[in-house]
Amino acid sequence: MKYVKEVLPYVMIIVTVLLIRTFVITPVRVNGTSMDPTLKNNEVLLLKKYDHHYSRFDIVVLNYHGEKLVKRIVGLPGEHVKYEDHMLYIDGEMVEESFLNENKTKDFDLTALGYEIIPDHYYFVMGDNRNNSTDSRIIGLVSEKDIIGTTNFALFPFSRFGFIQ
Repeated sequence: MKYVKEVLPYVMIIVTVLLIRTFVITPVRVNGTSMDPTLKNNEVLLLKKYDHHYSRFDIVVLNYHGEKLVKRIVGLPGEHVKYEDHMLYIDGEMVEESFLNENKTKDFDLTALGYEIIPDHYYFVMGDNRNNSTDSRIIGLVSEKDIIGTTNFALFPFSRFGFIQ
């Protein structure tokens, strides 16, 4: 009985940590350069698994064929997304992408994916490095159920520790 009393606190700590990592927050690593200049390859971010309220320009982690991709939400359900002359247009209105150093996005229209508007529970996502990103222009719209969560906090490298601008 004494052994159980000694071990029980450690078991409770392990179970608590596992539950937090499974359902609340967990670290996630950026793999590749598709989010340059905002995020760099091998940066470690804090993923909020509990956050399922997505807004334009949120950075999300999604599951794509078993791989975790880090992308930015550009288009929301019910919207038409178009790039023309390197500028983003949502429902015909120009939208500034202030997080990009320079926007060199090639012309694109949502109709290329076969949609006039983004259906309910789907999102149009892109990497910030528009010339080197496997995003909705290639993989199509992303289902809400494939989005694992949002991130806005860098853990590593320590020189980047803190909230992502």
